[in-house]
Amino acid sequence: MPKTSDEQKEARREQILAAAQRVFGEHGYEGATVARLERESGLSRGAIFNYFANKDELFLSLAQRDAERFGRLWLDAGFTGLLRAILAEDPAWLGVYFEASRRLRTDVSYRRRFEARAPEVDRQLEARLEELQAAGELRDDVPLETLGRFMGIVADGLALRTAAGFATEDADDLLRLVDEAIRPPARSRTRARRSA
Repeated sequence: MPKTSDEQKEARREQILAAAQRVFGEHGYEGATVARLERESGLSRGAIFNYFANKDELFLSLAQRDAERFGRLWLDAGFTGLLRAILAEDPAWLGVYFEASRRLRTDVSYRRRFEARAPEVDRQLEARLEELQAAGELRDDVPLETLGRFMGIVADGLALRTAAGFATEDADDLLRLVDEAIRPPARSRTRARRSA
């Protein structure tokens, strides 16, 4: 029997993840049954669960991939770039996160696994925020942790509105307001540049 190469395994894993994201998006978290996963991926139950222990692991793998993708986007394009990407995301897929929030609230083990999605990206984001604050690009009148939490709440709120299908014609104005909220007043930025 021929051995499967690492590239073939990774391609199969990605095939399963892509199919699972479509199924979760179309049928929701609870409606993503094994039968639907089999149909969408064209693979057997055994083939799917050879790569993932269960449906929860499939969803958590997708959540990890998103956390890394959105974290990298934040690092590369800034917070506004991240928010623009959320606005462009598939509303059905974003909705699955909110459907899964009941588990996050009630299942401690599940919550721990969800929170540990992208630790390296989280460390890089924290370092970037510290750099931006030290350079006078982010306000420093509140602790950095509070500022990060605020930014997370804004991103989550925008994701919720996008998932629910609410209009965002005023996205540019909203993003400008958010940018103004996280930046220090112009006077403080000038002082920080002079002292640097």
